[in-house]
Amino acid sequence: PIGQGTGNRKSVNMISAVSPRGKLHFSFVDGNVNAANFIEYLKKLMHDIPRPIFLIVDGHPAHTAQATREFVQGTEGRLNLYFLPPYSPELNPDEGVWSLAKRDLANGCPLDAPELMDTVIRSINQIRTSPAKLRGCILESALSPFLS
Repeated sequence: PIGQGTGNRKSVNMISAVSPRGKLHFSFVDGNVNAANFIEYLKKLMHDIPRPIFLIVDGHPAHTAQATREFVQGTEGRLNLYFLPPYSPELNPDEGVWSLAKRDLANGCPLDAPELMDTVIRSINQIRTSPAKLRGCILESALSPFLS
């Protein structure tokens, strides 16, 4: 089969978190992920989860920004960030989520940004409704021994 395409590259940016219980919390971002939209995501996360949150993050500039640090300090312990070592995607369960999503996307050829977004949403929703797959992302990460 021959797929028709435009040759234009499109992308979808998403912030997500995987819980040890197999829940996926995510938010799509217009443009690049920065401290402002990461903080908005953290606010949504805190709204949806009433308990204290212990969030493991990588060294993305949005995670390490001064504004993010100030926001986290202002939560008075309700939100805690723990940083993965640099260049350690094998520790990040979110990488497993993206691997699953990309596997679903591999056979498609979206022609435009809205079609790409629809495909990503469909894939993420399939992953989100499978706690076993999400727990598998944690178990497959090198971080799993530290979460038990």
